[in-house]
Amino acid sequence: VIQRIFYTVNRSWSGKITCNELRKSNFLQNVALLEEEADINQLTEYFSYEHFYVIYCKFWELDTDHDLYIDRKDLARHNDYAISNRMIERIFSGAVTRGRKAQKDGKISYADFVWFLISEEDKKTPTSIEYWFRCMDLDGDGVLSMYELEYFYEEQCQKLDNMAIEPLPFEDCLCQMLDLVKPQQEGKITLHDLKQCKLTNVFFDTFFNIEKYLDHEQKDQFSMLRDGEGESQEVSDWEKYAAEEYDILVAEEAASDQWNDGYEAELNPVDHQKASVLKYQMEKRPFFEMPSHLADVDLDEYDYDEDFE
Repeated sequence: VIQRIFYTVNRSWSGKITCNELRKSNFLQNVALLEEEADINQLTEYFSYEHFYVIYCKFWELDTDHDLYIDRKDLARHNDYAISNRMIERIFSGAVTRGRKAQKDGKISYADFVWFLISEEDKKTPTSIEYWFRCMDLDGDGVLSMYELEYFYEEQCQKLDNMAIEPLPFEDCLCQMLDLVKPQQEGKITLHDLKQCKLTNVFFDTFFNIEKYLDHEQKDQFSMLRDGEGESQEVSDWEKYAAEEYDILVAEEAASDQWNDGYEAELNPVDHQKASVLKYQMEKRPFFEMPSHLADVDLDEYDYDEDFE
């Protein structure tokens, strides 16, 4: 909690916070909001426990060796291999990841995964649009050319062929996307163009997420446009995703506990005593089982100067 206070007012760990610094920050206003709200999960301006639980469980599921880093193969398994390999390569290229040590080893950290997951599940926010724009901008010139769009669409076509689905020719797909985005400069899509578009999620999913692309194809364009226009009055895509996944995780945990309780009741007295000892030993273990070498991690090695716009 104390660390969060210092981060909120943009202070280093010096041990002193002046009244002027608190007055300039929005810390006091945030505290007032928290005191007024009985259920902190209803405050969408902050990460709720539900959001954290979903992100952590998704990360833990991919991090098979539990070293708190995931590599290309781990991330590719996200959402049943929905994201293209070419996009996975771009994520690990350093276009959007932070931390030189993790990039050198070909892995991304938990913090980078948070950026990825939120950007993947809600492609309409300015930050997520910048995230995926950087990934698709192969030459870093600030413009998405037709070559770059075709580069990512080629793998989508291969996946559709493997699923026995006839893909739309690139020329036809390109016409649809240009009509969707309506770029100011012909043949070039800029970051500003995408931020003005109400259906950026459809644009991005078309080029690197096969599952969501197929979902969009099953909807007519008018219904998608209507959903996009009314989105500002509803919860965000991220909040919808987090709520749905949290309910699934809670249901799975409840079913697992119920099964374990039923199994434990059928044990004979001797086995029941052994199971109780084992359960007691497991409960004594900390929730976060971190390898010992992580104690040597130097957080100052991470460079956060190049923030998003």
